[in-house]
Amino acid sequence: MGLLIELQKRVPDGWFLRRLLPAALFVVVAVVGGGELGHTHWNDVGLARERIAAALRTGGGLSADAVASLVLFAVPVVGAAFAVPYAAAAIGALASGAWPWWLMPVGRRVRAWRTRRWVDPDTLARQSVRARADGRPLRADRLDARAARARAVGRPESPTWSGDRFRRTEANVRRETGGDVVSGWTALLLGAADPPRAALAETRDAYDAACEALVWSTAFTVLGAWWWPAAPIGVLLGLASWRSLRHAVQALCRTTEAAFTLCETDQPPAQP
Repeated sequence: MGLLIELQKRVPDGWFLRRLLPAALFVVVAVVGGGELGHTHWNDVGLARERIAAALRTGGGLSADAVASLVLFAVPVVGAAFAVPYAAAAIGALASGAWPWWLMPVGRRVRAWRTRRWVDPDTLARQSVRARADGRPLRADRLDARAARARAVGRPESPTWSGDRFRRTEANVRRETGGDVVSGWTALLLGAADPPRAALAETRDAYDAACEALVWSTAFTVLGAWWWPAAPIGVLLGLASWRSLRHAVQALCRTTEAAFTLCETDQPPAQP
């Protein structure tokens, strides 16, 4: 554990723990679970141990076959580690509501569906009061939580909840500071003091990490077609990653609003 922590400190952006190590784990599960065990022998631990031992056995030295096996193992691991950030960037774009033109028809349908499901927060608050008066506190708490989310984001204007939250942040920054998040983001990172800049970088890294976790959850779920235990693992990882993504969006939006406000108040007054 100490070695892994030290590697995380030394490798930039935690590249080892967040990308290379999960890629190695996925390739091992894919080769052993999907390639050797399959659905028939999905829980045969002895067979899995035998296959892994045979792959690690080198006969006292690194033979040509052993080197070839290591290369064949390293290539997909490194390839997956480099491919995941690009797939995560696509997921991040979809989560932010920046859908490509060829997905806009789907996006409009999703936005219309979200609009139909949306309920005014005042209506939810009245329903909560009635539920609490009828002795249903759990339903009242759930309605209060829905009302709070509805007030925080407003009426859906994007295919995703994250997109609505980002748009609300842009509107808040424009109203409070008169600035624009899109055009002022780079200037903010370059001109802000160390604490705001570090906080922004940390929250953005958490957002990227949640998107990458969603990529791995999708990969494990697909792997379930060859080794079914991978499917529930992928589903559970996806649920946890989706929750992490929502928390990361909230943190990123709050930090962005605070950073823009802080930089605005730190600006020297204009000279007459």
